[in-house]
Amino acid sequence: MGRYRNLVAAAIFAAAALTIFVVEAQIPVPAAIPGIKLGLANAITLIAIRLCGRRLAFAVLLVRIVLGAVFCGTPVSFLYSAAGGILCYIVTALLTGIMTDRQIPFLSVAGAITHNAGQLAVAAVAAGTAKVFAYLPLLTAAAVITGLFTGFAAMFSVTGLKKSRFFESKERK
Repeated sequence: MGRYRNLVAAAIFAAAALTIFVVEAQIPVPAAIPGIKLGLANAITLIAIRLCGRRLAFAVLLVRIVLGAVFCGTPVSFLYSAAGGILCYIVTALLTGIMTDRQIPFLSVAGAITHNAGQLAVAAVAAGTAKVFAYLPLLTAAAVITGLFTGFAAMFSVTGLKKSRFFESKERK
């Protein structure tokens, strides 16, 4: 895919991720455990990694984190989002090279688990205690469920987008 086409795709993905993040932030979570949410904006990062590469996907993530904090967050929420998002990205970026598009749901679960670990690390520092890690088993179970949902959404999107003329490879032209 051409350089400008990649930039346009990254800009579209950043806008989509930010929109999803802002909308999802307005939806109350019907769970008794604080911090659980679906995390659909992470699907956009997964799609961007698969279609635009690691570097532009990281830019998409950073735009979403920074602007998400500006539009509907606080400095503290920025730290939680940045810690979770960057750890999630690192794991996803490392694993994406050895996983196929059909394995994106598992990639998403790994990212969701590390996202929660990053947020718990910030919470432990903020609270001055490691006791917050007692939530880890519950958050991990939630990460498996939400990660699979987000991962399947990303997998089907990548499959469909790869068939589009915009993401058509040079070999198929």
